Formats: sequence, C-alpha cells, structure tokens
Amino acid sequence: MTGSNADLINYRIDRSLETLKEANVLIQNAFWNASMNRIYYACYYAVSALLLKANIDSNSHKGIRQMFGLHYIQKGLVSKDDGRLFSDLYDKRQTGDYDDFINYEEDTVKIYFKEAQGFIQRIIVLAKQL
Repeated sequence: MTGSNADLINYRIDRSLETLKEANVLIQNAFWNASMNRIYYACYYAVSALLLKANIDSNSHKGIRQMFGLHYIQKGLVSKDDGRLFSDLYDKRQTGDYDDFINYEEDTVKIYFKEAQGFIQRIIVLAKQL
C-alpha cells in the first residue's frame, strides 16, 4: 500500500468517527432526519475505507454498496446483518433527504445510531486486520 493510500484510508476512518460524533450532536438536539443522514455517512466512510484497503474504489453510493456486498458480505467477512444495516441506512438517508413528509422518530434514530456504532467498530477492526 502506498503512503497516500494509507493516508486516505486513515482519513476516511477519521471522517467516519467524526461524522458519528456529528450524528450524536444532532440527536441531542432532536434533529432526527439530519441525524439519520449523518449516521449513514459515518458508515459510508468506514465502508469506503475498508474497500480502499483492498484497492477497491467507487465513486458512487451504489458502487460502494455493491462492492461491499461482493467482496465482504458474500465472502462471509462481514455479516449479512451488517450488510442489511448498511442498506437500510442508505434507504433511510435517501428517504429522509429527498422525500416529503418524512419525519424520523427519536426511538428509531437512537436504535440506528447504536447499531451504527457497533458496525463502524467492526469495519475498522476488519480494515486493520487485512
């Protein structure tokens, strides 16, 4: 791995953790839709770092999801539950950002936040192992 590749991987992991903190601030201020957006992006940055570790880069959300499924979920390196969580978060982010009259509730957001915390930690551990 080149130095710049390692730097980018570390940047994306740091960005993931920072974005999770942003989500927490939004949760504490009852911005539920914005929280869901940041929860998804925190996971997105972690997954993109994992893919980059294997020299897999994609410039789209769809591509990241497909490559994650192909290279990690289908091979059993990441659980199907984590794959579903990432897909669910993508769908929630899309809906919350682009559909009208969508208002996520506190309980839903807090559940996804907690699940995302574990997801991100598992992805970071896997990225460091590979």
